[in-house]
Amino acid sequence: MAPMTRDELRELIANGENSMLEFKKDDLHPSSLAEEIVAFANMAGGKILLGVDDNGEIVGVRRPAIEEWVMNICNTSIVPQIIPGFFRIRFEANREVVILEIPQGLAKPYCTRGGKYLIRVGTTKRIASTDELARLFQSRGMLHIDTTPVWEGTTQDIDLAKANAYFVRYKQLDLLSKEESKRLTILANGDLLKKVSDCYIPTIGGILLFGKEPQRHIPASGITFARFEGDTIDSPLVDKQQLDGTLPDVVEAAQRVVLGHLPRTMELDGVRRMHGFPYSREALREGLASALVHRDYGIRGSKVRVLLFSDRLEIRSPGSLPNSVTIEKMKQGTSYARNPMLMRYMENMDYTDRLGMGVPMIIQEVKRLAGKEPLLVEKDQEFWLTLFPRV
Repeated sequence: MAPMTRDELRELIANGENSMLEFKKDDLHPSSLAEEIVAFANMAGGKILLGVDDNGEIVGVRRPAIEEWVMNICNTSIVPQIIPGFFRIRFEANREVVILEIPQGLAKPYCTRGGKYLIRVGTTKRIASTDELARLFQSRGMLHIDTTPVWEGTTQDIDLAKANAYFVRYKQLDLLSKEESKRLTILANGDLLKKVSDCYIPTIGGILLFGKEPQRHIPASGITFARFEGDTIDSPLVDKQQLDGTLPDVVEAAQRVVLGHLPRTMELDGVRRMHGFPYSREALREGLASALVHRDYGIRGSKVRVLLFSDRLEIRSPGSLPNSVTIEKMKQGTSYARNPMLMRYMENMDYTDRLGMGVPMIIQEVKRLAGKEPLLVEKDQEFWLTLFPRV
């Protein structure tokens, strides 16, 4: 963190506590400070100002050897260990404020030595729910939700005809010619089923790829499409549709709906006049497939949203970027699959690119047509891809 001036710190304090800022006097118990640090590290990071009371008054720190005290808490009371930034700013009357800069943890989930997994929500901390804890493990790559069982499901929820069509085409393997026990083993080896004791249970990925009614088990797995007359979300709504089905079905349906709302344009291919669209079909298809493949399926209440405005098309996918992945790395072709099983199948079916070249291709296509790059933004626990039409 760059050095902060007294005036900058006063302004920060005047704005009050928020999801990334906490005030504390330095007389708190070590376990309380450990809990605050864990909550920040499990989310987006933040700052703890020691020597500032809950009302925002600068009272100063009084604890001797406070840096050693803080670092000892981070080393012994937090698992895995965290090393925060430590800065001091001295005010008049010999009052000193200590700024602890807590980074967004790369080894999530963090917990206290007593086993508390906490997250920061608004201006408070709380114990992470089961779903939230699963997402923390998932962000570290320790859990892949696409291969977890759908406990209320049965093998009858898998459309065997669809699954067989995939295996015949891409694996040269006819499931229907196999006896049931062998067929179930093949589906389990492909992560479409999970064997639990003597039973086979469909996985989330199995339901999403080949389920008979995916939204019955995973209601938020489809796409919400909306077209607006203007360039803001409060513009008059022209059309709204819920697009459900398996992932391949949803990609195809979403592409048809979007293209159906777009005007045809004329373009030259040498001396031939050809019909085209304002947006690149390749970029659109990759963007839709990637949003469905890489979204966080641990967030149960949100679908992928495709919003068509008068001047742009937005694809909003639930979930923040996984650990170590940045937008700049994505632009350079870095690939990380939050749901590697879904990625494997969808890449085999030519819906998306597992080698990390999907985003560079989208950038190239949008620049070619629109003369500027698409926008890639992480916002409010969503990833937004904004495509622009041809100029």
